[in-house]
Amino acid sequence: MDSYLDVYMNYLVVEKGLAKNTLEAYGRDLRLYLDYLLSRGITSVVKIGQAEVLDYLATLKEQGLGPRSRARVLSAMRSFHRFLLREKHAGGDPTLLLKSPKTLRALPHFLSQPEVESLLAAPSGTDPLALRDRAMLEVLYATGLRVSELVGLGLADINRDIGCLSAFGKGSKQRLVPLGEVALSALEEYLADGRELFKPKVGCAFLFLNRRGGGLSRQGFWKILRRNAQLAGIDFKIYPHMLRHSFATHLLENGADLRAVQVMLGHADISTTQIYTHVMRERMKQIHQQFHPRG
Repeated sequence: MDSYLDVYMNYLVVEKGLAKNTLEAYGRDLRLYLDYLLSRGITSVVKIGQAEVLDYLATLKEQGLGPRSRARVLSAMRSFHRFLLREKHAGGDPTLLLKSPKTLRALPHFLSQPEVESLLAAPSGTDPLALRDRAMLEVLYATGLRVSELVGLGLADINRDIGCLSAFGKGSKQRLVPLGEVALSALEEYLADGRELFKPKVGCAFLFLNRRGGGLSRQGFWKILRRNAQLAGIDFKIYPHMLRHSFATHLLENGADLRAVQVMLGHADISTTQIYTHVMRERMKQIHQQFHPRG
């Protein structure tokens, strides 16, 4: 069955053009699935039936995997079995009649505007690290980029004349996102007085560099964010996507058009962006309960 998984993963890369992180998630979920089947003596894809799929999902539930995670695993399994059926490697799809575990869509966590201001002010000073950190945080909040898009930015992706950047999102889809004056100013300062002091490696075209002159990793930015959150006095767990959520929520709170926010976030479906309207409604309820005499 390993050969079928290899062919399928190659299909995802070549035909679907999925992002690296999505590919890794699919590969990890399907590898665990196939290992389970092998442990049950199933060595051929034609022998996988609905009972085996249900047994595996039940095992995941027993192991404590939540509905959202099990739904993600089932989605990967569905896609894999559809591929096998379409390519005539199997005679049926054992996931065809299965329903995904019911999940309640969690509202995204975001920072208040004063919390964002404190975070953005945390990298003080004019040394290269401070200039880089300030530019990264300003760009992330100004554009709502995913962290993988942020660390993947190249010098050529910044158009300083029109104040925009080109982001490459899921499926290698490109979009143009405005930077705003403050983020552009922080970026200009980093490019003028900070980036070259990291001594970029020969041929390195990444915009944001680590101490060794190479491109920053996602984990590297996580550390930068946590360090500056502590400096800002933020005492709860913070993660990069929280700034993306804050970007969208604050835009909508200040009257931005939902479809414009969808385009800037790079969402393929506007229903994904609509979650932020739920966030705003919940926030209004909280404000009413807190401040209204009969709340």
